[in-house]
Amino acid sequence: MKLVEKNGAVRFEVHAKPRAKKSKVVGERGDAIEIALAAPPVDGAANEELVRFLARFLGIPKRGIELVRGETSREKLVAITGLTLAEVEARLRAGVVPRVANEGPRLP
Repeated sequence: MKLVEKNGAVRFEVHAKPRAKKSKVVGERGDAIEIALAAPPVDGAANEELVRFLARFLGIPKRGIELVRGETSREKLVAITGLTLAEVEARLRAGVVPRVANEGPRLP
């Protein structure tokens, strides 16, 4: 997960997965945060759900979240205002489950 502070906002990449049963943070995907969205990618519904979900997840008003790029893509750049980089990172890390490639059964 890569967070950058620019122009008073904290920016990070999101890999959106629309049409999920429930909106939730799935984990990390490269430098991006993978988020499942309970909305279809039609008429901006998934983007609206992303903003709504992040506002609730981070505990800030929706006006503090801006979709900088990626309106029609799964790869999005989000800017957060009203929180410091450390606060955003702590809140995201608290909800992110690390993904381990090829993780098999754990042996005693």
